Amino acid sequence: MIDVCLLGTGGMMPLPNRFLTSLIVRYNGKCVLIDCGEATQIAMKKKGISAKPIDVVCFTHFHADHISGLPGLLLTMGNAERTEPLLLVGPKGLERVVNSLRVIAPELPFEILFKEITDDEISFEIDGMPFFTVTAFKVNHNITCYGYSMNLRRQGKFDVDAANSAGIDRMYWNSLQKGETITLDDGRVYTPDMVLGAERKGIKLTYCTDTRPMDRIVRNAEGSDLFICEGMYGEADKLQKARENKHMTFYEAARMARDAGVKEMWLTHYSPSLVNPKEFMEDTKKIFPQAIAAKDGRSVELKFTE
Repeated sequence: MIDVCLLGTGGMMPLPNRFLTSLIVRYNGKCVLIDCGEATQIAMKKKGISAKPIDVVCFTHFHADHISGLPGLLLTMGNAERTEPLLLVGPKGLERVVNSLRVIAPELPFEILFKEITDDEISFEIDGMPFFTVTAFKVNHNITCYGYSMNLRRQGKFDVDAANSAGIDRMYWNSLQKGETITLDDGRVYTPDMVLGAERKGIKLTYCTDTRPMDRIVRNAEGSDLFICEGMYGEADKLQKARENKHMTFYEAARMARDAGVKEMWLTHYSPSLVNPKEFMEDTKKIFPQAIAAKDGRSVELKFTE
């Protein structure tokens, strides 16, 4: 299963009751943070989440409301005596931007690794997170910006009869079930496909903010168990403003969720002027009934369907 917590739901500036948008995802003892705006650490404290075990931070783009909390987070990690390397992922220019922010956090007891994204779409895996794939996909904002999909693949069921028929010793079953290939001294090779059935449905999470609607978003979000998507404006008369500023309305997000066939959508990244997002949900749900106006700290455990 995957633990998901939407730490903040605000856009542009933090408010007393709404922190800036960031998301933390936990799986197999590893933590991935997406975006790190001002007040992200406070949001984490409120949920009892420690900064030290974060393994990866993915950035959608380099506007301040998505990255300005990073120097403080790095200092907190350093003060917690972290020594493990930290991987940062984001658009081209990431290393330059981070090193500029680190003027106020120059000395750290751990190494920072950078993965800069230059393609329109790219998939990669994270060390220590088996069967977990992250896909970054470029969206349509007024600077380079990416959304992220995370897939936890699920292998097929272990076939005991097939293992016995192939004469595979029980001592190798666990390794094969984990996807490892076994090569014996006598040259025999056992591969996972010899004992595993067809791959089963996994878990998919998609996060997207600061963009106009795009077919690429719909395609990458297709079939997601949870789609977390920007809803900057709830007011119908803000459509032109959304177009000008390269943001989205609730209704545009709902149409993408419907077209992508996702199970559930959480709206986030609200405009500071949007005082009560829930008042616009009746019309939003007419487009996509499983839409939720998320609040700070909303959490869920995404589990395998079987």
